[in-house]
Amino acid sequence: MRDILVGVSGASGMPLALCLMRLLAAMPDVRTHCVVSDGARAVLRAECGADADLLTALAHTVYAAEDLGAGPASGSWWRRGSEPAAMLLVPCSMGTVGAIASGATRNLVHRAADVALKERLPLVMVTRESPLSAIHLRNLLALREAGAVIMPFSPCFYLRPAGVEELLEQFCGRIFDQVGLAHGLARWTGQA
Repeated sequence: MRDILVGVSGASGMPLALCLMRLLAAMPDVRTHCVVSDGARAVLRAECGADADLLTALAHTVYAAEDLGAGPASGSWWRRGSEPAAMLLVPCSMGTVGAIASGATRNLVHRAADVALKERLPLVMVTRESPLSAIHLRNLLALREAGAVIMPFSPCFYLRPAGVEELLEQFCGRIFDQVGLAHGLARWTGQA
């Protein structure tokens, strides 16, 4: 089993987080862990008209954002399986980027990402902000240099999606590629 921790912060993009959780829940060799920040709970209500249960019901294990003593806050938790765990931060707000880049971790989303970086384990940050300020860009560069994969939510149109769900699924496939999760989601084959 591969442990995947999904951190959800308070940025727009909750339909992507929900799609990601659904796809992970369908993978038989993945054990999904989830932590939803307080900001994410507010955005989830605004974008989906739902509470965090919409996301957390799809996880094997759920952690409270304020629980800095939870497993993912410790480096040893990340290496307990046959394969090291990975963290997907979807969506990732610029406030979360700033907290992680500065090392000022105030919740479990921040702390888990900090641990992934210090342990040199996969951390994919799907950022959601536009336009980006110079401060955002400096923080993102610092995180990239520390080992994070920075993946702004940039859907593709070359697969001619029939709707938003196909766009979301294709982008989730790109996220899975970054942490080595096998999937059968659509991808570019080089054919127009």
